[in-house]
Amino acid sequence: MNLTYRTGTKHDLQKLKQLGIKAWTPFNKQLTDENWHLLNQTISNNKTYEELIDQSTCIVCVADNEDIVGMAFLVPSGNPTDIYLKEWSYIRFVSVDPEFAGQGMGRKLTAMCIDNAKQNGEKIIALHTSEMMDKARHIYESLGFKILREIDQRLGKCYWLYKLELDDYK
Repeated sequence: MNLTYRTGTKHDLQKLKQLGIKAWTPFNKQLTDENWHLLNQTISNNKTYEELIDQSTCIVCVADNEDIVGMAFLVPSGNPTDIYLKEWSYIRFVSVDPEFAGQGMGRKLTAMCIDNAKQNGEKIIALHTSEMMDKARHIYESLGFKILREIDQRLGKCYWLYKLELDDYK
């Protein structure tokens, strides 16, 4: 099967949502019913994907059958949140279809976000991830991201804020 990477658009909205649900549903076993309900509301809501597409560069991995099997969103600097400074770009919602796990897609999507940020003149790229994401944390750390600090729990889980200085990234 051939996998191709491209920019995602609003035309991909339903396929992005399908992937979000498929990729994140396995985490329901690690969450309380209440926290799973909160996460499920987010991943099942069109607004989640519409806002990400409007605010960021969406990178998708597409299989031969045109299904989106991987996605990541690079939000440019100038979009501060409760954890990201306005000077930072940041990566959101890296997701891989569980059937394609272990094939390097998460790493490639993250690296493509880093490359895109560098091309756009960003100085810092950040992301946050949780204790549920051991494999993702390994990828981020191997790409040079460093833990900046632990942030407030989300969904009852420990989360960390990671940062990468792009001037130091090769």
